[in-house]
Amino acid sequence: MTYFFRLPMRVALLSLGLLTGLVTSASAQLGIGRPVGRTVVDGIIVKVDNQIILKSDLDLVYAQEEARAEGKALPLDLRCKILQQLVMNKLMLAKAETDSVVVEENQVNGELNRRMAYFVQQIGSEKKLEEYYNKPLKALKDDLRQQVKDQLTQQKMQEQIAGKVTVTPREVKQYFNRIPKDSLPYFSTEVEVGQIVKLAQVNDKAKQEAMAKLNDLRARIQGGESFEELAKQYSQDPGSAVQGGYLGFFKRKELVPEYEAAALRMEPGQLSPVVESQFGFHLIQLIERKGDSYSTRHILLKPETGSKDVSVAAVQLSKLRTRILADSLTFAKAAKDESDDKATSTSGGLIQNQQNASTYIPLDKIDPAIFFTIDTMKVGSISQPLPYRTEDGKDAMRLIWLKSNTPPHQANLRDDYQKIAQAALNEKKNKALDEWFEKNRTTVFVDVDPQYDECRLLQRTL
Repeated sequence: MTYFFRLPMRVALLSLGLLTGLVTSASAQLGIGRPVGRTVVDGIIVKVDNQIILKSDLDLVYAQEEARAEGKALPLDLRCKILQQLVMNKLMLAKAETDSVVVEENQVNGELNRRMAYFVQQIGSEKKLEEYYNKPLKALKDDLRQQVKDQLTQQKMQEQIAGKVTVTPREVKQYFNRIPKDSLPYFSTEVEVGQIVKLAQVNDKAKQEAMAKLNDLRARIQGGESFEELAKQYSQDPGSAVQGGYLGFFKRKELVPEYEAAALRMEPGQLSPVVESQFGFHLIQLIERKGDSYSTRHILLKPETGSKDVSVAAVQLSKLRTRILADSLTFAKAAKDESDDKATSTSGGLIQNQQNASTYIPLDKIDPAIFFTIDTMKVGSISQPLPYRTEDGKDAMRLIWLKSNTPPHQANLRDDYQKIAQAALNEKKNKALDEWFEKNRTTVFVDVDPQYDECRLLQRTL
């Protein structure tokens, strides 16, 4: 199987689950097994200090590679290559612990929230996600927290090891010239697409109505009605509403600042005033404090956006579009300064190919909504403002920019320099990681199940 121009295994496995499109199902991406009615044989196959690798970890990644191969033959030694990479990842975690390399809790929480928002959007609603796993959203996050923390730690270690590696144009050319001509990949039609997103703002009337409703519920609770029953009836947070609004224990900096600040100002049993956060409006009750942790319940109301709110976003985008077309502002600059989509604003609005982190996306892999928009567009043109719903379900408008449209062709330096340069850089970074592995592999305890002796996991590279 040819891995040319793909995100290399070393990087792909390290980012497993953090980049959508690397895996084949919601279950695999979320990293939590869905309950099934049979027993799965599993067990520890490698220990790296206090880190372990399970047979199911190996099987999961192998299944993902099978799906990505789309029926093509896989290398006979692929399981060994995957297992060696998993050992590399665990070695990074072990060394991170001894070298005091840590990631901040707010970074872990941000990635958890991003990932959960993506899966809620993919499956349709928080309720459907909870039904799929037969767990409340809070429990799903708890199950996923350590995995996300480990992945972010691995990324931080990899950045320390190979983050400063670069390639020169000469090295890119040398890399390309080493590839046999009959092994050069053939690319289908690829496009580069940018977007500028403006979220619909909730109008003051809708905000006032939500606040008034929560104040009414607050008065009812103070009058003797059950917080839990009112949460079940009115809260728009399905993850906690079914439990009477109960969120459970969180440590400082794990919840959004507005919510945490209100909760920590209270004594157990007290009710907060109405609190606004990025999720809507909350009525909060502090239940208990335990050291640096606290538990709460809440009722959440999410004011609905209306057509007027969306039209304001459309007007803003129309003005931006006029300025860009008049050459008084570049699309990249406008996206960086004005777009509400942080995932693309930092890249000048360009949408990334989640398979290899490039900006070139095969036409048959692009979002259908974008496909039908750019189908009649000329390269360099910008759409009128279009309705859009974000991954976390917010109403918005967006501009679509068709930056390039590359017809089918065999890889060459002129048309594909960016991809070739990335492949050359990945090769050089992998070499740096191999050298780090060789230097550090004897500094930790490693125990491998005898059935994997043939993989020669502690040798330099496969």
